[in-house]
Amino acid sequence: MTDIKFLIPEIFLSISIFSLLIIGVFLKNSFEIIYKSSMFVIFSLLLIIFTSNNDIVKFFNASFSNDNFSLYSKILISVSTLFILLITKKYIIDIKTNKFEYPVLILLSVLGMFIMVSSNDLIVFYLGLELQSLSLYVLASIDRDNLRSTEAGIKYFVLSALSSGLLLYGCSLIYGFTGSTNFEQIAIASTDFNLGIIFGMVFILVGLAFKISAVPFHMWTPDVYQGAPTSVTSFFSVVPKIAGIAIFIKFMYLPFREILGEWQYILVFMSIASMILGAVAAIGQTNIKRLMAYSSIGHIGYAIAGVSVGTENGFQSTLVYISIYVVMNIGAFACILLMKRGGKYVEELNELSGLSKNHPLVSLGLMIILFSLAGIPPLAGFFAKFYIFMAVIENEMYTLAIIGLVTTVVSAFYYIRIIKIMYFDEPKKPFEKFTDYRIHGPIALSCILLVSFFLYPSILNEIVSSISIF
Repeated sequence: MTDIKFLIPEIFLSISIFSLLIIGVFLKNSFEIIYKSSMFVIFSLLLIIFTSNNDIVKFFNASFSNDNFSLYSKILISVSTLFILLITKKYIIDIKTNKFEYPVLILLSVLGMFIMVSSNDLIVFYLGLELQSLSLYVLASIDRDNLRSTEAGIKYFVLSALSSGLLLYGCSLIYGFTGSTNFEQIAIASTDFNLGIIFGMVFILVGLAFKISAVPFHMWTPDVYQGAPTSVTSFFSVVPKIAGIAIFIKFMYLPFREILGEWQYILVFMSIASMILGAVAAIGQTNIKRLMAYSSIGHIGYAIAGVSVGTENGFQSTLVYISIYVVMNIGAFACILLMKRGGKYVEELNELSGLSKNHPLVSLGLMIILFSLAGIPPLAGFFAKFYIFMAVIENEMYTLAIIGLVTTVVSAFYYIRIIKIMYFDEPKKPFEKFTDYRIHGPIALSCILLVSFFLYPSILNEIVSSISIF
């Protein structure tokens, strides 16, 4: 029972969710609920830090694992969720979707992610994954009076349910051919070549690729990003990606570490396809949320490239990349949430024309974030890609590195095009004044972190280099 202390963050979050459900019945809207849920997230974050342990601790018949890797993933998830709740509070009230279920569903999804990244067993992993996914289905369609939001929820539900079925079938095959659902036991059984295990691994990879929107299982992403409320899209683009990449790393380096040769080329293909599609498909987009969807697909391609290396340096470069990606996307969506004119939020790129003349500070912040997303030095986005490419080159995967560099150049076009619209196109009517620190604060913090990263890159590198799951 002494190991129960490592589950205190999850237990606290569960109690918080039950409490919010009761409180929400009386308050009827999410304004106060978001404030309370933000406090609960902060407390959960503190509990994660206080219950951390430098050693790898496994409990509940080794189905749960408490280690530096899961600790780092949970901290990143908690911090990202806190910022998403802050920057979307005004938006959900303005579009009249201020239902108390919104923050509750977000916390339920976060609880699923916590369970997922700490899992050391296929059954526990799948339970965490489904708790996360079921919450996201409802979030995508939470704006019930909006046809696009309802359509987004249905599309996401159907395709994600399909991916969950494939993933569960893969887990069943793994259990059938290894006789265990424990990651360590699967790794031991995988030392002998077994075609059944390979098939199971492929189905699991397909299911995970759906969850992180990697090509060729990305088809839901643009429609769901565009149709869902922007508050939900901002959550989709950041927090589930952290958990998805974390479990991707965990699967490749724990149960399937003995069959590196079998999964490496699958990941290389996913990485190349995601980088190319993310770079090319976004060029013709006029809706900024659809553009961010394809941008997300491209960035996932770079993250998978680091995982495909199959070394500790590779997965650490991926952790650095996803950490910087989180900062960039929170800042980008905070800027998108400022695009309000005539009482309505606008999403079209041409609505940004002349933004630099009407809102110079916001346009400056968005320009820094876009340059970082494009990988322009000396911003943090450049270093994120640099670490990935260095890990890939060290493993002599030169084709992957070259394609990654080419797609980086191509993708820079649509980021720079937005900057051109802001600074050189004819100004439109200014957006409504919005002085809420909950929006401007994250934008300013994001820009400071992205600009100053090159001065102290060793801070993040030292934190990540201390993480090991081997």
